[in-house]
Amino acid sequence: MKTFVWKDLNAAEKKAALARPENRRDERVLATVKTIFDDVEARGFDAVNDWALKLDGHGVERIELNNARVDAARAQLTATDLEAMELAVEHVRAFHQAELPTDGPVIAPADGLSLQRVYRPITTTGLYVPGGTAPLFSTLIMTAVPALVAGVPNRVCVTPPSKDGSLHPMMIAAGQAAGLEAVWRVGGAHAIAAMALGALEGVPAADKLFGPGNKYVAEAKRYALERVSGIAIDMPAGPSELLVIADATANARLVAADLLSQAEHDADAQVVLVALDAAIADAIAAEVEAQVSQLPRETIARASLEQARLFVVDSLEAAAEVSNLYGPEHLALQVAELDALIPLLTAAGTIFAGTYAAETFGDYAAGPSHVLPTDGAARAYDGITVRSYLTSFVVQRATKAGAATIAPAAARLARLEGLEAHARAADFRLEI
Repeated sequence: MKTFVWKDLNAAEKKAALARPENRRDERVLATVKTIFDDVEARGFDAVNDWALKLDGHGVERIELNNARVDAARAQLTATDLEAMELAVEHVRAFHQAELPTDGPVIAPADGLSLQRVYRPITTTGLYVPGGTAPLFSTLIMTAVPALVAGVPNRVCVTPPSKDGSLHPMMIAAGQAAGLEAVWRVGGAHAIAAMALGALEGVPAADKLFGPGNKYVAEAKRYALERVSGIAIDMPAGPSELLVIADATANARLVAADLLSQAEHDADAQVVLVALDAAIADAIAAEVEAQVSQLPRETIARASLEQARLFVVDSLEAAAEVSNLYGPEHLALQVAELDALIPLLTAAGTIFAGTYAAETFGDYAAGPSHVLPTDGAARAYDGITVRSYLTSFVVQRATKAGAATIAPAAARLARLEGLEAHARAADFRLEI
């Protein structure tokens, strides 16, 4: 981990120290994504299938979640496996159900005028679930369940195959528990292009794309915004990030475990430690080294640690400054003065406050979605909520009396802007 003393850095050095890994926005990644979109737009499903064969090693397949397939998948899992999955589904469902908005109150700014915000589910959502080296069925739960709660009628779910072409049985069991009818076996930027351009057979183009992914997937989502008219994305959600703020009271073993839990995701993942005490910084760094050698994904974790940062700060205010400038996807607070620190924080995808609030809980079973903004986007974006799957608009009503109240002011303002047709559309309401 590269180490910095925060107070010794100037503004330019602080910005450089907090930069994300450069290869996340490699121009070659964008060029590849553009090539894939061009091909999928020109050749449709055949192009998607060809890219799947080339990059995934297996063609595209729609996996029906029928009773026979689900029963076979569940038979490969233990009762404990299934209970854990079902607990996660229920916690996620309950959390998002509690946050589901209802139509707003009718507001009457004047007699005869009424305004009301109403909510509607998005028609078609594209849900990207990372797979391949690590089948993240947890992401299926975290995207499909809130979409179900929101009432989205078309939930299109894609995920890459494993090396042998199969889907993990939990992916199938979780899909059924989340109310999906099918999962498409296809991943990468070509899966994003397929959903964005409507190239999956029998499936409408997505109105909005959801889910995290590697740098190709993240770039494909960004590019879809430019390429496809009207499409939306949940947020920039690329390789994982975790920032931990730790003081002298922190448990070094737990902090190291939390850091490595994100480092093992991806070589492009980034972990950051902000230490209020030099001794705890040294203890955590030593624990990271001791624990990483015990991990099955040690090679990936060590590659991620090449991009890790350790900042030594001298106050809670300085710790908050580092975190707010970075805007982490996940922020863990291992400090004694939680109530003093939390009000200072302005930018984080989600916060895990205190010794027992493990980031892993949020990844799997706490309830809020673990699909969160990365690359500093937490300064402006929320993570996925049930509202992410809804649109809203205001219904405006006026009686004749209401029109008489507002028309003169509206017409006057329109003429001040030089928009005579606007003014007449107001005036004419007073003549009927």
